[in-house]
Amino acid sequence: MIIKQESLLEKMALKDLPSTSPLPNANLVLVFGSVKRFGDGKLTAFLKARYPAAQIVGCTTSGEISPAGVFDESLQITAILWEKTVQRVSHTKMTSMQSSFEAAAGIASQLKADSLRTVMVFSDGLNVNGSELLLGFQSVLGDIPIVGGLAGDGGAFVKTLQLFNDTISDNLVIAIGLYGNHLITSSGALGGWKPYGPPRKVTKSEKNVVFEMDGKPALPLYKLYIGEAYAKGLPGTGLKFPLAVIEEGKRDVDKIRTLLAVNPQENSLTFAGNVLEGETVRLCQSTHDKLVEGAGAAAQMVLENLNNNSTSQTGLAVCVSCVGRKGVMAAQVVDEVRLVQQILGTQTTVTGFYSYGELAPRPNTSDSVLHNQTMTIGYLSEDLLA
Repeated sequence: MIIKQESLLEKMALKDLPSTSPLPNANLVLVFGSVKRFGDGKLTAFLKARYPAAQIVGCTTSGEISPAGVFDESLQITAILWEKTVQRVSHTKMTSMQSSFEAAAGIASQLKADSLRTVMVFSDGLNVNGSELLLGFQSVLGDIPIVGGLAGDGGAFVKTLQLFNDTISDNLVIAIGLYGNHLITSSGALGGWKPYGPPRKVTKSEKNVVFEMDGKPALPLYKLYIGEAYAKGLPGTGLKFPLAVIEEGKRDVDKIRTLLAVNPQENSLTFAGNVLEGETVRLCQSTHDKLVEGAGAAAQMVLENLNNNSTSQTGLAVCVSCVGRKGVMAAQVVDEVRLVQQILGTQTTVTGFYSYGELAPRPNTSDSVLHNQTMTIGYLSEDLLA
């Protein structure tokens, strides 16, 4: 596995990169950048000229992650040359949020094979139900680990864009299947959020839209708990107050849900993933230190899940963290990325983005779920002697 990276910061243009790419024979290129960057009409032709043999995949973000830190309005390009691993890339355009399951199942049927080891997914961040998307993949692929995330648009909640070779569009779901015994994979996911206030039972919902909690209209109840000042800024301010789904018989937070939209006419809350009737939920809040600790614990999970392998060889950590975490940590958000780098070591290259939803297995399983407000890490490497 060979990895080379290129970075364009806010005031740099495409022409500011060297005339030749650092890895022209790359077979996979991951691209993360702002909506403005993806709006450059020259971008796809520029990338294809630099990486003519590669499948080029990416999405817009609410902040770009690189070894140099966390940036806004940048373009982060990670070129990968698989030496033994086989890849297959598929994509589709969703017709609506309600088609999330069917879109994923269709892609999964194209990727399914006995030698499939993991799938990376990059999806539209606003017009998708992340829970249904994962269920669609799992209906075909079973417990194959799935990592990745839902695109962002800088916290504007207007439109996210996805990149697949010469196409830049919204409503896309893109999946990369990686195959063969030479591939080494691991993952980690942890949030660092603390529930507050009393538990509430969801008494009326439709998938990811919550209408009532404890028999009361959801939106007024939510506004009551976050306070008048934050309520005026919804849905954006809701990033600081996600919803924890407390599973029966468990004390720990297993799933966090990010608020995507509010509907004052229906008094409803729309989240990035399903919140089902009968589930128990609590509001959450956190601090900078707790969120950084959560990111470090996610990186430790990566190491633990590698078993006999180690990160002393070349590897890639695809970090997908939530825009809500970025909102809490503000200028210090780089601290969580630096801690991940420190734990995984200098041989591990870091890339990724701040998202509207994160995909990764639950701790110590291959059962992928939609996380929100969580640092997730998908680690990839190769064992050439396997």
